[in-house]
Amino acid sequence: MEPAIEQLTARARRLARAEGRRILGIAGPPGAGKSTLAGELVARLDGSAVLVPMDGFHLAQTELARLGLAYRKGAPGTFDAAGYIALLARLRGAGEGGTVYAPAFRREIEEPVAGSIPVGPGIPLVITEGNYLLHDEGPWARIRGLLDEVWYLELDDRRRLPRLVDRHVRFGKERRGAERWVTDSDEANARLIAHGRHRAHLTVRMD
Repeated sequence: MEPAIEQLTARARRLARAEGRRILGIAGPPGAGKSTLAGELVARLDGSAVLVPMDGFHLAQTELARLGLAYRKGAPGTFDAAGYIALLARLRGAGEGGTVYAPAFRREIEEPVAGSIPVGPGIPLVITEGNYLLHDEGPWARIRGLLDEVWYLELDDRRRLPRLVDRHVRFGKERRGAERWVTDSDEANARLIAHGRHRAHLTVRMD
């Protein structure tokens, strides 16, 4: 990993020690390691950071079916972008006093679950990770301005794509179907996500 995890932890810790609540975003294509890195940083920051994933704003399967978008789950239009933006804005208001509850995404059921992640008023750093933090179209363009830093993760496709297929299989897809999903859906999203790479504060090459 470049920079090394120790350097990334130190950078995140500086954000946590700054005045007021800060929000660190971690972006990148599917399978690049966003949730893994975010989770590692939270663990290393000893209670001063909370992970709030963008995936908690996936539309429910029933709504995707109603919209005819179930086959494109993970594309920008399959998220509640306005809801995510509203949550980020609320999280920036760390002085408002109470605990803010964020949704999580449960891969075992492929559904978001509201009110799953408490962010107490004393938490100085929120780490949020997701595909479209650097996307500059529609409501997504507002997100970068709500984040203090955004890191973009890269992983060689020779490692990223098999890892992504394995993840889909682990959560219930038949392997051939998982391979088709990666080719037809995930990689279409990855190409879109890559357009925002230049807007990141830091590029992290994963291994």
